[in-house]
Amino acid sequence: MKTIDDLIADGQVEGKRVFVRADLNVPLDGTTITDDGRIRAAVPTIAKLAEAGATVVVASHLGRPKGEPDPKFSLAPVRDRLAELLDRQVLFGTDTVGEQTRQALEGAGAGDVVLLENLRFFPGETSKDDAERGAFADRLSALADTYVGDGFGAVHRKHASVYDLPARLPHAAGGLIATEVGVLKKLTEDVSRPYAVVLGGSKVSDKLGVIDHLLDKADRILVGGGMVFTFLKAQGHEVGKSLLQEDQIPVVTEYLERAKAKGVEFVLPVDVIGATQFPDLKTKAPAEPVTAPVDAIPADLIGLDIGPESRKLFAAKLADAATIFWNGPMGVFEHPDFADGTRAVAQALVDAPAFSVVGGGDSAAAVRILGFDENAFGHISTGGGASLEYLEGKTLPGLSALEN
Repeated sequence: MKTIDDLIADGQVEGKRVFVRADLNVPLDGTTITDDGRIRAAVPTIAKLAEAGATVVVASHLGRPKGEPDPKFSLAPVRDRLAELLDRQVLFGTDTVGEQTRQALEGAGAGDVVLLENLRFFPGETSKDDAERGAFADRLSALADTYVGDGFGAVHRKHASVYDLPARLPHAAGGLIATEVGVLKKLTEDVSRPYAVVLGGSKVSDKLGVIDHLLDKADRILVGGGMVFTFLKAQGHEVGKSLLQEDQIPVVTEYLERAKAKGVEFVLPVDVIGATQFPDLKTKAPAEPVTAPVDAIPADLIGLDIGPESRKLFAAKLADAATIFWNGPMGVFEHPDFADGTRAVAQALVDAPAFSVVGGGDSAAAVRILGFDENAFGHISTGGGASLEYLEGKTLPGLSALEN
């Protein structure tokens, strides 16, 4: 896979327009960015290309608009933050592939940065129809001479700017994608052991593929979050009003049996913290939390975090690991009454002598929201879904397009 260093050495950057497909899909509260991690991760590649004399055309999606402009999903707040981080002006192509964008590009020169408005304002970006997607990729290709894929969080999508556009331009991987792929190879090839995997989040169905694949690779799998209640139910425990996917119990049971046969240690919580109603995440009002052992969860309790004994257990199971991959919070970390499980796992990763990888998405947001130093972890991924699909052994369209 070529990198931007290869492009620079080959003379395909200086004086050229370079299209950078970044992942700037950040969470917003109105127009306020609540976590700018993905923007900061995109800055080194953009800055390197600008300093090498390119006119950098940056593109991304944000949210899930329905193929038409929607002010709620505008990248305008991202443009402002990107300009601050780059310490340079960032022009804004408000119509993405229209006349205003073409005029902005005509006025831009070496070292200038132009951010395009949300790619998903056009149905061709996400279309399942190859011709419609290709037509949009044609319009994007007219904006640049060279393509750099650096939006790791989108490489598992067969979208026009991720999959079709690289086929139309000389292309290479940006620094972020090169780093992400290098890290994931450390989790799949010649892994340092013991290898521990921590999985959380709400739905067990979202993680079945990665559990299936990791049963052949991991030494320990620790499970928390809402998904754990399907495992507990499979073990015969009552789970009260907690999140439960009953249709997945047979699959979960089979995974537990396979893990035992393979000698893979499956670690589940021994106690949980919950409440009789879901907490208010806006006001953060006290939720009157209740702690219960997993074999005595009250019928009216909603499990919302792993309990204090489980936090100790999980920390102990991670203490001697040489490699740790973590994807998914242990509970509703956005509320202070149910954040301690996620905090404990993050601290265990910091304390362990392991190469630790935080697998993007809510886990990456959690470590920042809970005040951890990002440099204390081996790597914080920008792509939760992409990381999981890579670990499942799936082919990621955006990576295959860059390798082609």
